[in-house]
Amino acid sequence: MALPEEFRQVLFPHDKVRPIQDELIRKINQTVTGQQNLIVHAPTGLGKTAAALAPSINEALKKDLTVFFLTSRHTQHKLAMETVNLIKEKYKQAFTVVDIIGKKWLCLQLGVNKLYPREFAEYCKKIKEDDLCEFYTKTRDKGEASKTAREVVSQLKRDNKTDTESIIEKSIEQGVCPYEVALLIARDARIIIGDYYYLFNPYIRETFLNRTGKELGKIIIIIDEGHNLPARVKDLASHRISTNTVRRALDETKKHDKEEIREILEILEKKLWELTDEVEEEVYVSKGQLIGEIKEMTDYDELISDMSFLADLIREEQKHSALGTVASFLEAWQGEDKGFTRILAKSRDLRGEEIITIQYRCLDPGIITKDVIRSAHSTILMSGTLNPTSMYKEVLGFDTAEEESYKSPFPEKNKLNIIIPRTSTKYETRSEQQYREIAEILVRATNKIPGNTAVFFPSYLLRDDVNKHFSKLSQKPVFIEKQKLTKKEKLEFLEAFKGYKNVGAVLLGVISGNFGEGIDLPGDFLKSVIIVGLPLQRPDLETQALIKYYDEKFKKGWDYGYLFPAFNRALQSAGRCIRSETDKGVIIFLDERYTWKNYNRCFPPSWDIKATLLYEKMIKDFFEENG
Repeated sequence: MALPEEFRQVLFPHDKVRPIQDELIRKINQTVTGQQNLIVHAPTGLGKTAAALAPSINEALKKDLTVFFLTSRHTQHKLAMETVNLIKEKYKQAFTVVDIIGKKWLCLQLGVNKLYPREFAEYCKKIKEDDLCEFYTKTRDKGEASKTAREVVSQLKRDNKTDTESIIEKSIEQGVCPYEVALLIARDARIIIGDYYYLFNPYIRETFLNRTGKELGKIIIIIDEGHNLPARVKDLASHRISTNTVRRALDETKKHDKEEIREILEILEKKLWELTDEVEEEVYVSKGQLIGEIKEMTDYDELISDMSFLADLIREEQKHSALGTVASFLEAWQGEDKGFTRILAKSRDLRGEEIITIQYRCLDPGIITKDVIRSAHSTILMSGTLNPTSMYKEVLGFDTAEEESYKSPFPEKNKLNIIIPRTSTKYETRSEQQYREIAEILVRATNKIPGNTAVFFPSYLLRDDVNKHFSKLSQKPVFIEKQKLTKKEKLEFLEAFKGYKNVGAVLLGVISGNFGEGIDLPGDFLKSVIIVGLPLQRPDLETQALIKYYDEKFKKGWDYGYLFPAFNRALQSAGRCIRSETDKGVIIFLDERYTWKNYNRCFPPSWDIKATLLYEKMIKDFFEENG
């Protein structure tokens, strides 16, 4: 059957529209044509990317707008590029699209991948100013794009190869800066696919929009995996240093014989230790407690300026400067108190030595996001886990936005949702006996699964405590996720795990780890996901400050600051199981708290979820009926 005319009119790229996807397309079209905002909970399989891009591109072409598709996942960058290229091909459109990943990952200078984002930004700025970057100097000529750069841009656009890989490849070939090339393409681009911070980091946004000639009022923003945005923005607006950072900065001042700065750093280090004198773990501190003494001794702004100048010289020698990190922190420390908290914490480093960390931590992402959302032509926030949509509307500072929640397009009968209310991972109930009981339930459940199971825990510590028993009892091979895997190691790990799809293996991972989000194991590669416990944040000072802040602002501190974010993390991991309309699988929540009213209300209304201790029979019956 031919694609209905209403979907051709909004440039829908596929030959068929999926069930429920048609409703989403109409809603997004209404949003962008009416210059409105939309917050949409749309589960996996709905086809969110095409549903959002098609009507947005159509409106952008009509009204001379630019579409920003923002996502934190590189796989989504590729999917968005493929979707846009399908639209161009199907409807014979000749507009430009560009894919821009983080500037650091586009840089051709050796060793920059080891720098922290702020370190890289300062290093990049310095070597450009001093004409020390051969790639940048070959890209620019008297402030304009060089002939070589213009030729690279023309060829990439002509060949329709404006994805990140092609831009890097061509830039290496011609010895020019990939980021500068991407910016040149973006000037003419109707669609820009990038990371969140291109619009939600205030410093990057201003430069990026100026360099590309775009203005917020003429931008349609599509925020993919929107459940990640609040945490990402809070991280962007937060700053921290430790006594180790200060010591490295001291070494830098000694090397460059800067006695006055060294004295101030020694006072700063002494102050950090003094403030934690009688503290066991962490304590709130005020602005003046840390820098009052420094301000009495010297001109504070001048000190930061002197530190930053010296840090620039150091970066010429070694790319990064601890002194630069301290200078940035001291500058940020003067910021607002409202929407932030200041915390000093004691811990031990890898060598077992005591270390003090001080943080100026953002609690309210709306401080950053609200101005962007209010200025843009339209903003669409979408994800498969945006429950409740009202929380994201309030927390991110939407003045007005329609809220929509769609059901999964996959048949409900393909999924069995179970709560096993037998154990709990609450701190006060944790014991060797409890760990053993959890392990025994996991063994009984996974033995009934005819294929692979992924088990996700709230932490690596809890996972390891349970695994001491589980690995001895399990009849299936056990895959243990390691922390901080490289991209290559992740792929190799998953490929090895997938190889057991016929006999069945068990992956023991962590909700916030490498595999709790952003991986696809469709078909027979994954037959079950088990969530052990609730991934509630440790009730540390930051969590307490967050609950207090959201209580004062929205009267919903417990929900917004503690419960809903944790529950959404659990649902995100649970979503690894059913990734297509033909997938069949079992999702198990192992903790008695999932049956408690306050927690149970957080499940999506469309979920048919059963609490049972007869889980072995239910699993067996489900797979016999859906073999």
